[in-house]
Amino acid sequence: MADLHRQSAGARGNSGVRALLSSWDRLVFTGVASREWPGAEPVLPGLSRSANHGLLWFGAAAGIAVLGRDARSRRAAARGVASLAVASAVINTVGKRSVRRARPLLDVVPAIRQLKRQPFTTSFPSGHAASAAAFATGVALESKGWGAVVAPVAASVAFSRVYTGVHYPSDVLAGAALGVGAALAVRGAVPTRAQLPAPGRPREHAPALRGGEGLVVVVNRESGSADCAPAVRTALPLAEVVECAPDELPVELAKAAGSARALGIVGGDGTVNLAASIAATRGLPLAVFPGGTLNHFAYDLGIEAIVDTCRAVEAGEAVGVDLGRFRPGPGGRSEPGYFLNTFSLGVYPELVRIRERWSPRIGSWPAGILAAGRVLRGEHPLVAEVEGRRRPMWLLFAGNGVYKGVGPTPGHRHNLADGLLDIRVVHGGRLPGLRLLGAALAGKLNRSPVHAARRLRRLRIGGIAPGTLLAYDGEVAEAPADLVVDKVLDALTVYRPQRLL
Repeated sequence: MADLHRQSAGARGNSGVRALLSSWDRLVFTGVASREWPGAEPVLPGLSRSANHGLLWFGAAAGIAVLGRDARSRRAAARGVASLAVASAVINTVGKRSVRRARPLLDVVPAIRQLKRQPFTTSFPSGHAASAAAFATGVALESKGWGAVVAPVAASVAFSRVYTGVHYPSDVLAGAALGVGAALAVRGAVPTRAQLPAPGRPREHAPALRGGEGLVVVVNRESGSADCAPAVRTALPLAEVVECAPDELPVELAKAAGSARALGIVGGDGTVNLAASIAATRGLPLAVFPGGTLNHFAYDLGIEAIVDTCRAVEAGEAVGVDLGRFRPGPGGRSEPGYFLNTFSLGVYPELVRIRERWSPRIGSWPAGILAAGRVLRGEHPLVAEVEGRRRPMWLLFAGNGVYKGVGPTPGHRHNLADGLLDIRVVHGGRLPGLRLLGAALAGKLNRSPVHAARRLRRLRIGGIAPGTLLAYDGEVAEAPADLVVDKVLDALTVYRPQRLL
């Protein structure tokens, strides 16, 4: 009996809570319907319709990716769409079926506000509010700037569902909560860039240069965007900015290193490589401003915009990273070379030569596609002795740090100070490039007999034929007969914000 009384009391309590929520819902719904909202009538119904099937958010994602013109904007757009997809799946498979609530009556809603086509699904929760909140939260988790732009639109879409009379306020609040939860779930599965650990060893002794005082920035005029130098001057007015042609870079960098507290560089990976070698030799911290056609080193650091580097320079925030090194074997007389990203023998130097030959005429990306098409069709055998064993190879690749993903030249690095070389070899034979591509497309690259991968601290290569080319960070040089590829640990201090925005 006592149990029955307790159950009865609990049921009455739950019923009372539901009645209170229902009363609040109707009170707020009626208040919204009866109030005048200046300027809302020509905007909110159309905005509500535009969000049907997520069309508004797909368009917003495309706009963010195009207008942002950087990797962070593209990631924000992709994360927003992924969050929206998860929210929609949850709403349509679970949410709408769990609580079969009828839509509000439209008696109190002015006819001018009502949608021409009324939804036929159940009312709880609001799918439009869930999609809006999911998209806005996903975008904001990757880019606070774009999140601030999208948030008012998302809030307006959510409010429009009550304004047009198709949802109660609690439907909208529940949908928004589910949308935020979906975005957080996506972040749990795929961390944002800001969640990743620093890609190097934190440095405490990098100087904080307010306004850029003591920083000399050398700009490669022929690399990347023309507005980089003015942007650096505006953000760091006390820094000295020197613009020069590519053939003047060695002299200008040497002069800058002689007077600066920190050395800055604007250009692609080849330009950054030259600056890094000088900075490491002189013991200077390096400020890398992404301004080249390719900015692999900067992006792997998490630096995607000039403002990222400027924040780090003024705050004195930096990390220590390794430098890859290639040097002649015993008896060799030439100076060692360094690489921030990659070193390779075989087909890639030829690809670089073809790309550089055609890029002034047709542009970098078309030239790269043309070069890749040519080298994929050929065999291009390289015969060399690797770790004491002589073998034919199509490509030998060494990465400064472990790259994520698979393939001969894969993905990104999360740690630039791991002390390891990421060695990838594509063996020689009949059409190895096409065989490798076929295995990659079939998802069987790890099992392909064409491809092998190892992680080493040091690699010896001998018996290289005269005239063989090597490539490092997009630059090409003639290889010596014998080579040792290794790393200089913790060789370079690079400015990088502790927290990425």
